[in-house]
Amino acid sequence: MQFKLESTETFTTCLDTDGRVEYMPSIFDDATSNRLFEACLNTLDWQPDQLYMFGKKITTQRKVAWVGDQDCSYTYSGVKKYPQPWTADLLWIKNKMEALVQYKFNSCLLNLYHNGSEGMGWHSDDELELDRNAPIVSLSLGAVRKFAFKHKLHKTTHAMFLENGSVLVMYPPTQEFWHHSLLKTKQLVSSRINLTFRCIQLENVD
Repeated sequence: MQFKLESTETFTTCLDTDGRVEYMPSIFDDATSNRLFEACLNTLDWQPDQLYMFGKKITTQRKVAWVGDQDCSYTYSGVKKYPQPWTADLLWIKNKMEALVQYKFNSCLLNLYHNGSEGMGWHSDDELELDRNAPIVSLSLGAVRKFAFKHKLHKTTHAMFLENGSVLVMYPPTQEFWHHSLLKTKQLVSSRINLTFRCIQLENVD
């Protein structure tokens, strides 16, 4: 399935093998990005993330919020999440992201990283509920952080810095062939919120 970007902003193709990843800086200016950061921070029910690693339930310092249409429950790392309702600001952002890629989303996973000691290990967004034919659109708000891809087979890596107000689009079949990670840093950095817009296949939802 082909997708089309409809934006006056320039974009960079970061990966074009076994999938496609495009990066668009400054989709929102700093003032808008900062306002949206505060809106997300203050209007959502943020909870520590819980996941299973090596048979043990782990609670992270990073906090998450799962938002979506009513039936869009989502399971990852053995924990099922039920959606919070869309806020007006999130619906506004969702409409902008849908216009960029010409695709409709029904859910969004938000991650809140308080500082550089919090990150996300290598993983793919390939859970059964997710529509494998849909792109995943990732909006960064707040601190600049380093983000990396690693090929599952030949271990090739590619890294970039995600800026405030920037968008990263991961087109299928990127999740099948690549892991990605938000890398930790010892540098003093402020908080960051990442929004990843997704499409849940409702026929696979309990």
